[in-house]
Amino acid sequence: MSNHPSISDLRTEFKKGSLDEHDVDKNPFSQFNTWFKEAVNSKIPEVNAMALATADLQGRPSARMVLLKQYDENGFVFFSNYASAKARNLTDNPHAALLLFWEPLERQIRIVGTVKKISAAESFDYFRSRPVDSQLGAWASQQSTEISARSLLEKAFGEMLEKFKNGEIPLPPQWGGYRVIPDEFEFWQGRTNRLHDRIAYRKQTDGSWKIVRLSP
Repeated sequence: MSNHPSISDLRTEFKKGSLDEHDVDKNPFSQFNTWFKEAVNSKIPEVNAMALATADLQGRPSARMVLLKQYDENGFVFFSNYASAKARNLTDNPHAALLLFWEPLERQIRIVGTVKKISAAESFDYFRSRPVDSQLGAWASQQSTEISARSLLEKAFGEMLEKFKNGEIPLPPQWGGYRVIPDEFEFWQGRTNRLHDRIAYRKQTDGSWKIVRLSP
């Protein structure tokens, strides 16, 4: 262990960009779209991967990676099993935070808001666009439940493969999308000397957005 550098000594100097509250778009969704397109064009792997943070009624937090699959001015959509641990959190406490981090651009976006299930029709539109194996996996897995061996999961997958071999795979009743409806955004651009740029948007009671600069 002594031959390895201490984690406290690890340093990265951020020099790739800047962010000014006078230059960002007045609409946070438009600003998100601009940055997301730049991230896509930068060929960042898993560019739509984001951390989803939830909490239960006791305030005990939980976080995991999910994939952003849709976004517009109505919010940001991801998909999950409705009986999963994250789903139970969201039933008890329908508030969440999202975090996207794009290291090659030295940027991150934080989004906070309320969460609602999308319609079954919206979920099915996305579900049928998935590869067949992914559709079958949604039927086979009872997400977050304990299993004694992987073989049970593979057995369930085989059973679903046989069950739906001759027709369209229907939407599982326990699977679908969630939409995070933001009331706060933060756009973070790494800068030198740890004096990072942080521009926040806060939703006002009239539906407009207030833009402020935060100290790093």
